[in-house]
Amino acid sequence: MHALKGIKVLDLSRTLAGPFCTMLLGDQGADVIKVEQPGKGDESRRFTPPAWNGESCYYLSSNRNKRSITVDLKSAEGKEIIYKLAKDADILVENYRTGTLDKHGLGYETLKEINPRLVYCSISGFGRTGPERNRAGYDLLLQGFGGLMSITGDPDRGPAKAGMSIVDLTTGMFAVYGILSALFSAQRTGKGQFVDVSLLDGQITLLNHMATGYMATGKPAGRMGSAHPSIVPYQSFRAKDMDIVLAVANNGLWTKCCQALDWYDLLEDSRFTMNEDRVAHREELVAIISDRLITMESQEIFERLDKAGVPCGPIHTIDQILNHPQVEAREMMIDIEHPHVKDLKVPGFPVKLSNTPSSVQRYPPLLGEHTDEVLNELGYSDAQIEELKGAKVL
Repeated sequence: MHALKGIKVLDLSRTLAGPFCTMLLGDQGADVIKVEQPGKGDESRRFTPPAWNGESCYYLSSNRNKRSITVDLKSAEGKEIIYKLAKDADILVENYRTGTLDKHGLGYETLKEINPRLVYCSISGFGRTGPERNRAGYDLLLQGFGGLMSITGDPDRGPAKAGMSIVDLTTGMFAVYGILSALFSAQRTGKGQFVDVSLLDGQITLLNHMATGYMATGKPAGRMGSAHPSIVPYQSFRAKDMDIVLAVANNGLWTKCCQALDWYDLLEDSRFTMNEDRVAHREELVAIISDRLITMESQEIFERLDKAGVPCGPIHTIDQILNHPQVEAREMMIDIEHPHVKDLKVPGFPVKLSNTPSSVQRYPPLLGEHTDEVLNELGYSDAQIEELKGAKVL
């Protein structure tokens, strides 16, 4: 039994934030119907390289547990199909530009008349209100616009983006949170609602203590590499054989760290007694620690600090972490049988539920693979489906 079994999701989204959101819903058992453009489909199908046996890895990573149908949303017949799907749907997710679906008669105000219980989630770059509401939004654009790139990278170099599509992915997660909140409300009240989720809003939320710190001091944070503005030492260092992370988050851990590494002289140095002192003398302390750690093998550092209970660890490459025993034990890379991709493996669902665990019921669908199946469920005959295909509606 899945937590969202029986919940129907109409997915009109493309690329990453929306599809990632609906995949997470599908992982919990929702029936997700992915609506794609005939002949083209989700543009992420063409985001290559890398590809796996001709299939985009970008697409494969965020579209399991869905059924794909192709529908021309601009045609009257295509709109009628969406109306029929929306009538029985619990959730709709879309990420078109502001006003696009309203213009085509598929906006919330239209669909809520068909289904008052519908939770209609609209994902956009800047939100559906405000002076920037009509701008297109992409992950890179919002990493810059939303402030993330101003605090990412080394201080003596230009701004850097996060290695993954962090804005898209976190927006997808925020969307799931909003959808489930609205769904819970709908089940109590019988009324759905419009859920407005934007890449920008999610990015502002992620600024968190950086935003509050600016409001308190009037000073915006800048780029600090791997260092932390309020805690020292809390950053990466170079050991003799590899880069490592040292996370000494409080004064008690500082004492344990120095004792474990025989740095008793640093414990007696008044410049480094309290965290405030260490922040004030950051450059001196980091230079001392760097000079000492570079002479030590990482394994020795880890063994000493782990025994003392001081957080530390390696900086893994992607291949190293995906093959790590802890990742394997948590079953975070899952196998999916796919008709085109042998031995497909993708990241799994990150939350472990004891009674309603996630599972893979469907591989990332081929373009339009379930069109006939879904339309049959809506009452269309095979002859009608063939007629719609001939008219390029499907």
